[in-house]
Amino acid sequence: MLTTKIFFRKTKGGNIYKTVREHYLRDDICCGFKVCKKCNGRLGNMILDEKDAGAKSSLIPNPYYLVLDTNIILNQIDILEEDVICNVIILQTVLEEVRHKSSTVYKKLKNIIVDAKRKFFVFINEHHRETYIEREPGEKANDRNDRAIRVAVQWYNTHLEFDNHNVKIALLTDDAENRTLAAESGIFVASMEDYIASLKNGNFLLDKLCKHSYTSDSHEPDMFPCHLGPAEIHDGISSGKLLQGTFLASRENFLEGNVNVEGRERAIFVQGRTNLNRAIDGDIVAIELLPDNQWSSPSEIVLQDEEIADADDVPEDEKTFAKYSASKTKERIPTGKIVGIIRRKWRQYCGILQPSAIKESVRHLFVPAERKIPKIRIETRQAEILSKQRIIVALDSWPRHSRYPLGHFVRALGNIGDKETENEVLLLEHDVPHSRFSDAVLSFLPKLPWIITEADIAQREDLRHLDICSVDPPGCTDIDDALHCKKLPNGNYNVGVHIADVSHFIRPGTALDKEAALRATTVYLVDKRIDMVPELLSSNLCSLRGNEERFAFSCIWEINPHANIISTRFCKSIIRSRQAMTYEEAQLKIDDATQHDAITVSLRGLNKLAKKFKKRRIQNGALILASPEIRFQVDSETHDPIDVEVKKLRETNSMVEEFMLLANISVAEKILAEFPECAMLRRHPTPPQNNLEPLIKAARNQGFTINVNTGKELAQSLDEAKKVSNPYFNTMLRILATRCMMQAVYFISGMHQSEEYSHYGLACPIYTHFTSPIRRQYADIIVHRLLSVCIGADATYPELLDKKKNNLLCQNLNYRNRMAQYASRASVALHTHLFFRDKVQDEEGYILFVRKNALQVLIPKYGIEGTLYLNNPTASATTFIYKSEDQSQTCGDIIFRAFDLIIVQISLDRSNIQHEKLFFKLVKPEIPGFSIPPLDTKVANDNENSIKETSKRKAEQQPESSKINKKAEKKKKRKKN
Repeated sequence: MLTTKIFFRKTKGGNIYKTVREHYLRDDICCGFKVCKKCNGRLGNMILDEKDAGAKSSLIPNPYYLVLDTNIILNQIDILEEDVICNVIILQTVLEEVRHKSSTVYKKLKNIIVDAKRKFFVFINEHHRETYIEREPGEKANDRNDRAIRVAVQWYNTHLEFDNHNVKIALLTDDAENRTLAAESGIFVASMEDYIASLKNGNFLLDKLCKHSYTSDSHEPDMFPCHLGPAEIHDGISSGKLLQGTFLASRENFLEGNVNVEGRERAIFVQGRTNLNRAIDGDIVAIELLPDNQWSSPSEIVLQDEEIADADDVPEDEKTFAKYSASKTKERIPTGKIVGIIRRKWRQYCGILQPSAIKESVRHLFVPAERKIPKIRIETRQAEILSKQRIIVALDSWPRHSRYPLGHFVRALGNIGDKETENEVLLLEHDVPHSRFSDAVLSFLPKLPWIITEADIAQREDLRHLDICSVDPPGCTDIDDALHCKKLPNGNYNVGVHIADVSHFIRPGTALDKEAALRATTVYLVDKRIDMVPELLSSNLCSLRGNEERFAFSCIWEINPHANIISTRFCKSIIRSRQAMTYEEAQLKIDDATQHDAITVSLRGLNKLAKKFKKRRIQNGALILASPEIRFQVDSETHDPIDVEVKKLRETNSMVEEFMLLANISVAEKILAEFPECAMLRRHPTPPQNNLEPLIKAARNQGFTINVNTGKELAQSLDEAKKVSNPYFNTMLRILATRCMMQAVYFISGMHQSEEYSHYGLACPIYTHFTSPIRRQYADIIVHRLLSVCIGADATYPELLDKKKNNLLCQNLNYRNRMAQYASRASVALHTHLFFRDKVQDEEGYILFVRKNALQVLIPKYGIEGTLYLNNPTASATTFIYKSEDQSQTCGDIIFRAFDLIIVQISLDRSNIQHEKLFFKLVKPEIPGFSIPPLDTKVANDNENSIKETSKRKAEQQPESSKINKKAEKKKKRKKN
C-alpha cells in the first residue's frame, strides 16, 4: 500500500516546484509474539512469549509486555541496562527519535536489543498499515509521535484480544499529559518510578531513577537567576548583546571559570556562584559581558572546595566569596555572567558518596573526583555500602532552588584505595575507551599463522638485506619505527626510517578501522597500556621486532656528510630488523670503541648526522623545552611502585627523535603537494603574548630578559638564561616555558590558511605525524593512506578526501590525545602516591610559582610538584606577606621567590579519601613559629582501615602456594640477617 503527499513550493524567482513524498505501508509486519496465529510464520524473528512475560509487578497483572516512550529510554537508560527489565516492545517511532537525539543512548539501546535474553522486540509501526498515522495540521512533531505510540499500543491490545491472548500491554511514560491521554484511550499507563516501585526485589533500581526535580524542594527559594529561553538566546546572539562559548571551570577555585568565545583572543572571566549560574565544565553557554566598571580578575588564592559540607543554608555566594575578594590582582579582565545554557556537555562522573548527617535519609551528596565538577545531590538507599566505594553518578538536572545539581547512582566501581579501582576511575574520568575489543572488530584481524607470500613480496620493495635496527624505551613491545644508515660509494649516506605498515592490516570502513578511529591513540599508564588496535597487531604482526620479517612503510634519503638532503623517496617495503635495542643498549654500542659490527657502524652514522640536524634546527629557532618526567620500577607480581627516578635522556634519544622529525616533515611536504585541500597535518600555534607573561616575569625577577618576539629570540633567551649558582635554573625556566605554550593540534590543510600551518616549537613551516601508527595516533594511519595514494601503492576512497569529515576526525583526535596525556599524568600521580604511602622524606625542591597563600614546589629527584600552603591562622602564628609586583613571599628577613632552593619534607596526606595528595612541610630555611595544620586523624585512619581491608581481602584470595612462597622468603631474610 502506498500513501502519497504532494507539496508545492514557490521560489524567489516565481517558479513553482512540486515535491512528491511516497510512504509505503504493509499489512504483513508481524507483532513479534510466537503464538500469534495471525502473524505466525511470516517472519522468523518472533521472540515474545506469553509464558515468561514481564517481571512480577504489584501494579500490572501478569502476563504483560512494556512499550516505552522516547523520554523513558533517553532518561532511564541506566535502568534499562539492568537485566531486571525484559520483554519490551520498542516502536520504530521511538527508535528513530532516540537515534536523532542521542547517539550514546541509541548505541546502548541497540546493544540491549541484540541481547536475545532481554527479549526487546522492534515493531515497525511507521510502515504498518494499521499503526501509521499522518501528522495533523498544526500538530507538533513531538505530539504526533506521542499519538503514534498510543495508536500502536491500542493496536497491540486489539490484535492480542482478537487472538484470545491474556497479555496486557503497558505503556511507560513520564510525560503527565501523555499519561492522561493514554488513560482516556483505555491504555494501561504508568510512570517509570511507579513501575519500578511495584517490582518485587526492584528497590535497588530506585537509586538509578533519573530525576529532574525533588518535588519536596519546590518550596525552597530560588538561588540562581532564570536561564533565558532558546528564542531569547538566539535574538541576543544575533543582536550582539550576548556571546556564546564553552565554559571551562577553574581547577584552583570552584567559584571561578572562563568562557572561550570563538573570535576573541581572550576568554571571558566569570566569578561568583550567581554569575556562574549552574554552568558545568564543558557546557556551551550564552554569556553577557558586564560593564567595564564591573570587570574583575582571577583570585590568587587556592580555593578548591566549599568550607561547608552541605551548604544549602549558606547565604548568597557574594557574601561567601567576599573574604576572598582582597586577593584580586590589579589587572582587570573582561568579565561576564552566564545567562543561558545552549547545550549541556554532561557525562557520567566518578567519585565518592558523602553520606547525609541525617539518620536514615536517602538524600546524600556525591563528590566527583574531577575538581571542576560541583557536588551532586542523589537519592540512594545503599549509603552505608556505597560510602566505602568509588561510584559513578549521572547528572539529571539543576533546578534554580538547589545549590547542587541533581543526579542518580549508576554503578559502583570498587573499594576506595584499591589500585585497580583507582585505575578504572582515571580511565573513566579521562574518557579513555578501554573495553575489550568486540567480536566484530576482532573478526577483521589476520588469521594465524600469518605468513608473507610471494604476492606480498612482488608488491613491495625488499629491504631485508639492509642492517636495520630499532631503538626504544625498555620493555617496549609495540615497536613502530626502525632505522638504518649505510655509507654510499660517493661518500654520502643512504638513510632510512622504516615505519610499521599498520594501514595494510586496517582497511577503511571496517569495524576495526572505526574502533581505531574512535580510540584515536594508545594510552600509556604506569602499569598498563590501553591499545588503540588489538594486541595481535600492536605487539606482534605490526611490531618491528628483532629478527622477524615485517611489512613497513619506508622513507629513504640520500644525505651528504653535511646533513643536506640530496633526494627523498617513499616505498612500501619488507624489512627484517637485525636487533631491537633500548636507548641505553644503543648508546653503549656507539660509545664502545671496540665494536665495529654493521649495526654499530650504522648507529654511529645516524648519531653523527642527527647532531648536525639538531644543531641546524636550533639555529632556525626550534625550542628545547623540558618537563619533569619520571620512571617507576614496579614489582613484577603486585605491579606496585618500588622505586622512582627521573627519566635519563641519552644521545640515542635525540638521534631517534631527529630522524622521526625529518621523516614527518618529508611526508608532510609530499602529501600537501599531492592533496593541498585534504592533507592531515599538525600545527603548533604561536602562543599569545599574555600566555608568556609568567615566564617573562619569573625570568625578570631573576635578572634575565626573555625576548618573545619570535621563536628564535625565545630559544636564544632561554639558552642565555643560566646561573652558575643554580644549575637547575635553566631547566625550570624551560619547564615554565612549556606550560606557556599552546596545544599542538591536528588539522586538515583545506580548513586553514597556509600561514597557519607552521609548528612553532619545531620552527618548521609544515609538519605531520607519520612515524607512530601503533603507539601514538590514528592520524598516522590516515597519513599512511594519503602517502600510499601519492606513490601509487594504494587506491583512494571518498572519505579520505572529504575534508569536512576529516576535520571532525581531527577534533576527535585532538580530544583523545589531550585526554590520553591527562590520563598518563594521573597514572603517574597515583603511583607516586602509592610510592609515598609509607614514607616521609626530606628532599631538595625549587619554588616554581609563588601564590598569595602557597608556594608551588618542584622536586627534581622525583619530577613531582606539590603545594606548600602558607598563612594558616589557626595553626601558625607566623605571617607571610605577599608582594604581587615581584611575586614574592616575605616572612621576617626571609624572602621566597620563584626558582629559590628550599628543603621540604614529603609525606602523603590521606585525610581526604577522594583526593590523596603529597603533603609538603618546610624544613629549610627554618622559620620559628611556622607550623603546618595537622591532618584530620579520624578520616586518615578511616582511609587507612579501608586500604588495610582491601589488602587483607586480596591476601585471602591469594592461592596457598603464593602464601607459602612469601613465608619462605621471609624465613630466608631472617636467616640472612
